[in-house]
Amino acid sequence: MTSIKDYKLGKILIEGKTKQVYDLPQNPGLCLLLSKDRITAGDGVKAHDLEGKSEISNTTNGQVFQILNEAGVRTAYVKSAGPKAFIAKKCQMIPIEWVTRRLATGSYLKRNPGVPEGYRFSPPKQETFFKDDANHDPQWSDEQIISAKFNLNGVLIGQDEVDIMKKTTVLVFEILEKAWNTRNCALIDMKVEFGVDEAGEIVLADIIDSDSWRLWPSGDKRLMVDKQVYRNLTSVTSADLDVVKSNFVWVSKQLQDIIPKSDHLVVILMGSASDIDHCEKIAQQCKALGLNTELRVTSAHKGPEETLRIMREYESVMNNLILITVAGRSNGLGPVLSGSTTYPVINCPPLKAENMQIDTWSSLNLPSGLGCATVLYPEAAALNAAQILGLSNYMIWSKLRVKQLNNFVTLKKADKLVRGVRKA
Repeated sequence: MTSIKDYKLGKILIEGKTKQVYDLPQNPGLCLLLSKDRITAGDGVKAHDLEGKSEISNTTNGQVFQILNEAGVRTAYVKSAGPKAFIAKKCQMIPIEWVTRRLATGSYLKRNPGVPEGYRFSPPKQETFFKDDANHDPQWSDEQIISAKFNLNGVLIGQDEVDIMKKTTVLVFEILEKAWNTRNCALIDMKVEFGVDEAGEIVLADIIDSDSWRLWPSGDKRLMVDKQVYRNLTSVTSADLDVVKSNFVWVSKQLQDIIPKSDHLVVILMGSASDIDHCEKIAQQCKALGLNTELRVTSAHKGPEETLRIMREYESVMNNLILITVAGRSNGLGPVLSGSTTYPVINCPPLKAENMQIDTWSSLNLPSGLGCATVLYPEAAALNAAQILGLSNYMIWSKLRVKQLNNFVTLKKADKLVRGVRKA
């Protein structure tokens, strides 16, 4: 085999139990991961050929990384390369499995006697295991990972890097947990791996498929549709393998069209066209969070009937609607809309230094019975809107969580650059 999907294959970089990783000499910085028709368990002690598994695995993996990439998680996944392979950033892999658990089951119960099966971890429990088949992937502490001094593509894995990967691991779990909740399926636990790409960035890497997690439809262990079904088999028949394969196919089908429809709208209404710059800033912040926006100009003082007509226009066609009002001086726009609709209204006045207190007070001092919120900055208005819409749209929720993670990572990196004793 010399090429796949117009990609000329170079040497095999890594060959695992269920995949091969090829160099792509004509595509610097990239590699190709090719899945095998093979299923294994018990560090490879149990292994069987499973026709069609490679295509199912590759499809599932692509669907999962589509969710994570859409949410903004930093991953190595680039795109599909045919039914059995995909293109990824070339990484040096960190030899640690990062496991997240929502419920206690499996090996956790053996390592923690006395904990009942089904014990719920809130927040999710995060664990790390050193990849070593010969020693059955022993559990490692943060201190062991740091003491190993892994140096990959110029990045020394220390406490900062471990903290970032731990937070990312839990974030990935929570995003996929919310996605599976839309299918009435409980994500019980899962494992992921990270690599360091050639730019020195830590990214989520490898493959995430039905080998990577426990899934219980309707939260019922008896209905499990993951590799645990295969692990539990004391002897394996062709009929058993057919059941395992049908479960994997079911998982892949459930992931089809799992990303929520973009059926929301944030309408930004300004009392004057002179406020357009402020409104554009709000719109840009909304766009960064995956929110659809539309800008309108209307005055509740000068044209109250038109203002209410515009509001009714959107109410008649949108179920997921947020109204952000931009009005200075005496803010009538937000209160009038809030008193006339059941949809959320957010005030974001275009403040100026000379009248900041007056403009702010006109948005805050509302008559009784009105519930519009007031924020002072465009980013805050967008975040407030996203938090409301994220209650019913897991992708918007995920983008908010990724933003929080990025804030954490930015601070970690900045602190790392400046820390250190400066001698007098």
